[in-house]
Amino acid sequence: METLIPTINRLQEVFLTVGAEIIQLPQIVVVGSQSSGKSSVLESLVGWDFLPRGSGIVTRRPLVLQLINVAPLKERLKIESGNGVKQNAQNSYPGVKAEEWGTFLHCKNQIFTDFQEIRREIESETERSSGDNKGITAEPIYLKIFSPKVLNLTLIDLPGITKVPVGDQPEDIEAQVQEMILSFISNPNSLILAVSPANSDLATSDALKLAREVDPDGRRTLLVVSKLDLMDAGTDALEVLLGRVIPVRLGIIGVVNRSQHDINTKKSLEDSMRDEQAFLQRHYPSLASRAGSRYLAKTLSRLLMHHIRDCLPDLKTRVTVLSSQYQARLNSYGQPVEDHSATLLQIVTKFASDYCNTIEGTARYIQTSELCGGARICYIFHETFGRTLQSIDPLGGLTELDILTAIRNATGPRPALFVPEVSFELLVKRQIKRLEEPSLRCVELVHEELQRIIQHCSSFSTQELLRFPKLHDSIVEVVTGLLRKRLPITNEMVHNLVAIELAYINTKHPDFTDAAQVSASVNSQQAEALDGGKRWKNEKVAEEKTPAAGFGSPSKGQAINLLDTAVPVSRKLSAREQRDCEVIQRLIKSYFLIVRKSIQDSVPKTVMHFLVNFVKEHLQSELVGQLYKQPLLQELLIESQDTAQQRTEVAQMLEALKKANNIISEIRETHLW
Repeated sequence: METLIPTINRLQEVFLTVGAEIIQLPQIVVVGSQSSGKSSVLESLVGWDFLPRGSGIVTRRPLVLQLINVAPLKERLKIESGNGVKQNAQNSYPGVKAEEWGTFLHCKNQIFTDFQEIRREIESETERSSGDNKGITAEPIYLKIFSPKVLNLTLIDLPGITKVPVGDQPEDIEAQVQEMILSFISNPNSLILAVSPANSDLATSDALKLAREVDPDGRRTLLVVSKLDLMDAGTDALEVLLGRVIPVRLGIIGVVNRSQHDINTKKSLEDSMRDEQAFLQRHYPSLASRAGSRYLAKTLSRLLMHHIRDCLPDLKTRVTVLSSQYQARLNSYGQPVEDHSATLLQIVTKFASDYCNTIEGTARYIQTSELCGGARICYIFHETFGRTLQSIDPLGGLTELDILTAIRNATGPRPALFVPEVSFELLVKRQIKRLEEPSLRCVELVHEELQRIIQHCSSFSTQELLRFPKLHDSIVEVVTGLLRKRLPITNEMVHNLVAIELAYINTKHPDFTDAAQVSASVNSQQAEALDGGKRWKNEKVAEEKTPAAGFGSPSKGQAINLLDTAVPVSRKLSAREQRDCEVIQRLIKSYFLIVRKSIQDSVPKTVMHFLVNFVKEHLQSELVGQLYKQPLLQELLIESQDTAQQRTEVAQMLEALKKANNIISEIRETHLW
């Protein structure tokens, strides 16, 4: 189990190289109020003064501290010279001629053997990113300390909880610090080391309050009661240390911090630990063996190892899942282009195939939220266009007065005995003309859908196309141009369909059965007219007595204004006029339904032949002809900067995950128990 903490340290280094925190590693987070003694607790674990000190807020950046136990210098020198018992190469660190030393991540290949230099480097690095006037930042400093005197540990020292802003700190400094602390301790794989001074009420401890927010059961919290020697005379912290005031699941450990006088006089940490143990023996003899800095270090190391052991199976699963996800992402970005000609042909062929498959309904990516492609075109033909034609009234816009006017205009100066056929043709052509507008609108809707299929294929089907923005734009431009060229041709053919119907009114159409019935009715009316001439004469006289105001005739004594249109005046139709109107209406309706049925069938066929099928058949050849040109290949296949950068980042992350998986796999199952 001793290898677990170094394993987590190696994992942390692996993920730091890619600047990602997608894996929540087990770690110990140190939390406490400003001047609660956090720094002294950490220094007692290391055995050296190396943290910045002073008044006010001193820790202004998270410090990720890795303590690594190494063999003493003499043993390492023996290993290097080949004498003595051979040990683990990781513990030898060849080339380092110091008993204890430290390294920073931001100072690669630089070794600090003087712990005062480590302190100055922390201060200068803090000022570099946080300013020199008490500002804070969430960017951590990574420090490794190698020593034969330390136990393997990984701790994160956070800024102390403060209440009042000083220097250039913002007004919400308290909220910022708390947010930073919560971001670290919210990690379910972290242990919380809450530091609270003994000379303050534990019930008001800010560290415990924040720990309770993310760990209400206290399963991840260890409480350190600092400054035991500063309690008022006659009082002690026995009840607190025994957990009778506030119970903490992982335990409560009391420590004695070095005083400012000890720091000023440069009292060694070894002497301070001896004095600490003597103080505990005098004041807390029953707890002396379970308190103090040495016991705290052993406890932290033991808790962290067991915590890592518990987290390791989930950690391995997480790494495996992420490896699969990042491998899939890397595959989606494709490989860098080597053969430009082959790549261009492959992408163009894939796009043309996806475009045609979307129309045919065999595309790989089928939408479920809305109709698209061929299904949408089918809906336009049979639902939108079909229902629109069905909603057109065969006699819409025709009044009885219009019909009578057409009949009289068709007879010229001679009164008509029968309904003239010319009036029927004139009126039915007017109604057939109304079918042209919805037919052209049908073409426009299909054209719009073919445009939408371009974006559908670009976004869902051909992911490779997104790598090359210029090629994408060029393909869209070529397909749009092809559709634009075919649109007027299709419109012209649909216009011709209506024009063909208008060119010849086929009254002998097999389905025009009403014509024969009306002809027979007219013949019978002719016989009645010859026999009943007197009745017709009486009707004529009655008509003459009634002015034909319905046809815009000016009344007697009224001046004619050639610029004005006379307003028709409604009147009651005679029996003969009513009969003539009904005959024309019946003929118009019957013939209009025949033409509408023909248009409803022929317009979709025309659109499919001249627009949809033509585009399907010529799309690939058009794309190749327009884009497969040597001068354009290099320009079209330039990757976007985002794609290249994302591929590099994903590749680096995938490599880090593979390394992490190998590191975890090195731990045998027997080491976990």
